[in-house]
Amino acid sequence: MSKGSRKSIVASFGLLSAELENHLKGEVSVPVVTPQASSNRVGAGVIGAAHRAIDDIRAERDRLKALVEAGGGALQMLDTGIVDPSPYPDRLPEDDPDAFVLFKKSIETDGQKVPIQVRKHPTADGRYQIVYGHRRWQAAKELGKPVQAIEVDISDLDLVVAQGIENASRQDLSWIERALFASRMDAAGIKPRDIYAALSIDDAELARMRGVYRTVPADIIETIGRAPKIGRPRWVDFAKRINARADALELIRKTLADNSDSALNSDRRFQTVLDALKPAVGEKAPTEILDANGDRLVALNMSSKEVRISAEDQLGKEFIKYVTEQLPALVEQFSLQRAQKNN
Repeated sequence: MSKGSRKSIVASFGLLSAELENHLKGEVSVPVVTPQASSNRVGAGVIGAAHRAIDDIRAERDRLKALVEAGGGALQMLDTGIVDPSPYPDRLPEDDPDAFVLFKKSIETDGQKVPIQVRKHPTADGRYQIVYGHRRWQAAKELGKPVQAIEVDISDLDLVVAQGIENASRQDLSWIERALFASRMDAAGIKPRDIYAALSIDDAELARMRGVYRTVPADIIETIGRAPKIGRPRWVDFAKRINARADALELIRKTLADNSDSALNSDRRFQTVLDALKPAVGEKAPTEILDANGDRLVALNMSSKEVRISAEDQLGKEFIKYVTEQLPALVEQFSLQRAQKNN
């Protein structure tokens, strides 16, 4: 499938939730299509977006909307107790619990406008896993109501790609939430081209995300939280500062623990740990060591008693390995020069 086709598929899929919600509010006119024979399952449809032709995706989207309109057996009312979250979570906890309270109130008052999507649990009979719609499921669970769902039949790979495609149309996910989701797709063995399609990003952006989530441990990201006002540049800077200090992770965890009882939101938690990594008064900032092409090799921290070099990528690691291999020769040269001076 061509790169252009993938973008079109992502766009078609990303619009589904918004179009479906507008349709249920009476804002979109959809021709009535007689549903197929009664069944509680809908084919993978748009969930298999990265693997199907554009015309098929559009046809399935229209059929799915028509099924919802006609109520032709496509929807199920599931007990929330038999529904589990996706094994690949894509959201971090909200800073403002009031936002979820309002969301839950709207479902209590107006009902669930858009069904969630689920699949049968791959290892537990009689249970389901969420493909997407976690907030709607959580709201229904807290309200003690069944959740309206559409069941689809998909693999683990298609599940994470489907979540990512659906995320592409959502404006409220922070940069680090998207990066953390990319890391989970990466860890699940999803191919880079599918991650590009799922998150509507290119190779350079995935490289930047990897630079962050391979440097900043997931437990630290999760403790900091969504940080909605913190964009890519400051997360990249944060990762660089971690690479520049041998004690960075220990310092960050201590700082977060010391502020665990405070009322800081996630943006402030991020800024607090970023500030904790700033050089102390009188301490020099790391010096970047560049190669002949101007590419960054390592960050160098020097004092009268200590020298530290830290790498961010494979090139830097190769340089550190080279320096390590050269140490015996440097020791020999140093000893010879010192002996000559003393003679």
